[in-house]
Amino acid sequence: MKSEITIGLLGLGVVGGGVATILHEHQDDLNHKLGVPVKIKKVLVKDATKKRDTYLAQEMFTTDLDELIEDPSIDLIVEVIGGATEAKQAIERALRAGKGVVTANKDVMAESGLELLKLADENKCDLFYEASVGGGIPLIRTLEDGLASDRITALTGIVNGTTNFILTKMKLEKKSYEEALAEATELGFAEADPSADVDGIDAARKMAILASLAFSTDVHLDNVFVRGMDVIQEGDLELAEQFGYTVKMAGSAKKDEDGIEISVEPVFIRNAHPLASVNNEFNAVYVYGDAVGETMFYGPGAGSLPTATSVTGDIIAACRNLLLGVNGRRVHAPQHSCKAKSDDQIIGRYFHRISVKDKVGVLTHLSSIYSNHGASLATVVQPEGNQNGGVDLVMITHQISRQQHKDIMQALQNVPEVNKVVSYYRVEGENK
Repeated sequence: MKSEITIGLLGLGVVGGGVATILHEHQDDLNHKLGVPVKIKKVLVKDATKKRDTYLAQEMFTTDLDELIEDPSIDLIVEVIGGATEAKQAIERALRAGKGVVTANKDVMAESGLELLKLADENKCDLFYEASVGGGIPLIRTLEDGLASDRITALTGIVNGTTNFILTKMKLEKKSYEEALAEATELGFAEADPSADVDGIDAARKMAILASLAFSTDVHLDNVFVRGMDVIQEGDLELAEQFGYTVKMAGSAKKDEDGIEISVEPVFIRNAHPLASVNNEFNAVYVYGDAVGETMFYGPGAGSLPTATSVTGDIIAACRNLLLGVNGRRVHAPQHSCKAKSDDQIIGRYFHRISVKDKVGVLTHLSSIYSNHGASLATVVQPEGNQNGGVDLVMITHQISRQQHKDIMQALQNVPEVNKVVSYYRVEGENK
């Protein structure tokens, strides 16, 4: 039996530093759980001569990936360098060398996860990726193990801490988008370039990973319908509150006999739903299973130590497999092909905010457009005051298809009395 397990760490940034800290400070606990010590032997960095505030000895740093991949004494590679191309190549090299890999890389796993999992299977080694989604929330392991006996039908949740922090500040503290983003950047919740977060791409990658696992299929990023935060208009959050909703940047993945639908977009969530009260940088995901019913997983979605905790959890799992000699024995081939629903199969309720000319008969005309497209209205309200160069009308539909919604939006463009469609949102949190 091995007397210790040694790790090659790729990257010592925010997450990598957190992993090194946990491995160092929790060594007695890890030794107790595994029966052997777990130690970092080499760390790949961009500048090996840079002075760092760490317990790691200077000679442990290298800029040469070969020193980690080709070292037979290194049992496990932990990839936390981020990015796509370089990280993917490093993971591939490690797996081909027969070394297990733990990664926190959502970009790589969303775009090439199935390919890399197959490579791990072929080389009889493990590939764990818990920290790629949800920071410190154990979502991947729950779907792979805890709910493995159930049939998952839907996932709905908040999987990006940056956008949730911004929307929380905008709602509760009445800050502008720019002010909320600046605070998120100052606190380290937003990157210098926040576009991947606010455009919805970060959340879309995470939903692709979760949906692939939950539905045992191969979901790609282009299977995810994405709308960013730029569609949120001034006054929308106040209108949502007026009607009993909260605006959240939410991900949704659903599967039924017609296929799979996956989206990331700002939505109206009923205030009574638990997701509406998930604030600041926290994440939460609702999982719907045939047997278990509804379960919710909540916790910090970002940060050095929360994410590093998930990475270290994967390290422990990989170490156990190594010690038991069962590494690389999981089958990762998808059970089903990814059959995406068409727009006329995707059903939901919609909130429409429309600026119209203040003329007699406009409401009757607009109502007829909805009726002509087979859409019934649950709510029609004209809020007080003139806005957007006219009068705002609010229409909340009953269940309609995304195609009906798109057709109505197109029809409204051609109505002389309509100044513009100010905004629209899917309404969530009232049913699956």
